[in-house]
Amino acid sequence: MRFGLFYEHQLPRPWDETSERDILTNALEQIELADKVGFDNMWEVEHHFLEEYSHSSAPEVFLGAVSQRTKRIRLGHGIVQLPPNFNHPVRVAERIATLDLISGGRVDLGTGESSSQMELGGFGITRDEKRDQWSEALDAITRMFVEEPFAGYDGKFLNVPPRNVIPKPMQKPHPPLWAACSQRDTILLAARKGLGALSFSFAEPEDAKEWVDGYYSTITSDECVPAGFAVNPNLAVVVPMMCHRDEQTAIDRGIDGGHFFGYSLAHYYVFGQHKPGKTNVWEEFQAHRSEFGFARELIRAGGGELPVKVLEGALGSMRGAVGTPDQIADLVRRYEEVGVDQVIFVSQAGKNQHDHICESIELFGDEIVPRFADKADDVEKAKMERLAEACAAALERREPPSDADPDYVINPQGEARPAWGAGATGEWKPW
Repeated sequence: MRFGLFYEHQLPRPWDETSERDILTNALEQIELADKVGFDNMWEVEHHFLEEYSHSSAPEVFLGAVSQRTKRIRLGHGIVQLPPNFNHPVRVAERIATLDLISGGRVDLGTGESSSQMELGGFGITRDEKRDQWSEALDAITRMFVEEPFAGYDGKFLNVPPRNVIPKPMQKPHPPLWAACSQRDTILLAARKGLGALSFSFAEPEDAKEWVDGYYSTITSDECVPAGFAVNPNLAVVVPMMCHRDEQTAIDRGIDGGHFFGYSLAHYYVFGQHKPGKTNVWEEFQAHRSEFGFARELIRAGGGELPVKVLEGALGSMRGAVGTPDQIADLVRRYEEVGVDQVIFVSQAGKNQHDHICESIELFGDEIVPRFADKADDVEKAKMERLAEACAAALERREPPSDADPDYVINPQGEARPAWGAGATGEWKPW
């Protein structure tokens, strides 16, 4: 089992002139501590315009800072939004390779397409084309990592002439690839493309077993045709977390943050009516949380097994890993038993306090990491050996890297395209 921390940079109103600086500075301190106590991964989102829910619009800048504050923890983009209006694929390839080099080869590249109208509409991306844009961009980016020079791309949404995209990443053939998944069908899509699955469904361990079984069944089948040039067979789940030796203290410190995470997510993706710069999501959460399944009174200290979701009638109140070290270790073990590879914890959520988050991270490192760390490498090695033949067969089904035309020439006035793109004539073309 691997452990990660997940960052949205949540910032409920009210704000002042130092609020955004403080949330970033605090997150750097938390991740530096997590690196020291044994967390394996940290994951940073990319979101735009999602006030209060996520102030992480430039993850590449933040991860660059993290790379210089840490030594061993892996740096995850969770995720880069790939439709070209969000990020041109050349720029994604360049930024990821640069981060991989300055971090000493510690990058994981999670990818996605977004499903928030706030973001899609803001960048002029239509909902019916975003999946195809993600798939095309991912294909191009992986080729940019391995082709030297990049042979060019002539697609429906992307048109790039031959160029040597530099630098190249330290990890070969490229950093591990992941996809954001919120439903079973996207988990299976990740498997068909040989991608790690970052699941954001807050599932009970026993419910996650169906996803794990379907994911690994697909990734070892003939359906798997990798999007990249390596298969990354991993499935991760994301849950809120606050760890304390006293269960009620953990609840008091962490449950409102975990619930705000779920409520604000639903605000932008399910039911919210948002006026940019005006809507106060935190106030709406406080007034209406119970109506939408985030009833605080359902979360009670009981000393027993942690349910990820607490149900009462029609209400469902998310709890996740908010509890004592023994309770959280038991929850992790349940995920481990059904085959989940990584549990990623959300602690920086809502108005959770920085000092409480740091205490929780340190206690997790002292009490929980040692229970799993000794066998993590052996379990992972055995899994990769078990899947080696299937992964090799999948890569055989993937179209190999392309070779650029050796006669392709560029001069200051234009470029000849003798064997690239539709209708190429070999004539000089001005810009």
